[in-house]
Amino acid sequence: MRVLLIRHAIAVPRGTPGVPDEKRPLTPEGEERFREAARGLARVVERPAVLLTSPLPRARRTAEIAAKAWGKVRVRNVEALAAGTFEEIASVLASHDPDATVGLVGHEPHLSRLLARLLHARESDRLTFRKGGAALVELTEAPAGGGTLIWFLPPKVLRRIGKASRES
Repeated sequence: MRVLLIRHAIAVPRGTPGVPDEKRPLTPEGEERFREAARGLARVVERPAVLLTSPLPRARRTAEIAAKAWGKVRVRNVEALAAGTFEEIASVLASHDPDATVGLVGHEPHLSRLLARLLHARESDRLTFRKGGAALVELTEAPAGGGTLIWFLPPKVLRRIGKASRES
């Protein structure tokens, strides 16, 4: 199984008056920048069988933008991606075809902790995702660790790839 991890794009700042954290949407700039990054993602990784997303609006919208870049990708809310345990997420992954690519859209620091566990690394050694950044992991066995990191890309690089794909 290949697991694509994506951090949500730029959202309105935490603490914005009248906008509780669980309702924060993407900013217009966040949507625009991630659209370009999503085009880059569509160039560097095959279309996922499904995009599983935190149900929070900023993650859900990020997943919808990514799905559109690939075309015809189902987006499904998974509560565990908002604040669940590794075991809950591993159980969700285990329910999918072991030959599939499964996308996960979530939040920091949850996403970097998940990546560390998938790679069987210490949490203190984890890689931190920038907003709109992504990583691809190859799992050869159950998602309990021992995965191989294929790539870890910041959003700036994904946007460059997306822009280059439009120009070619």
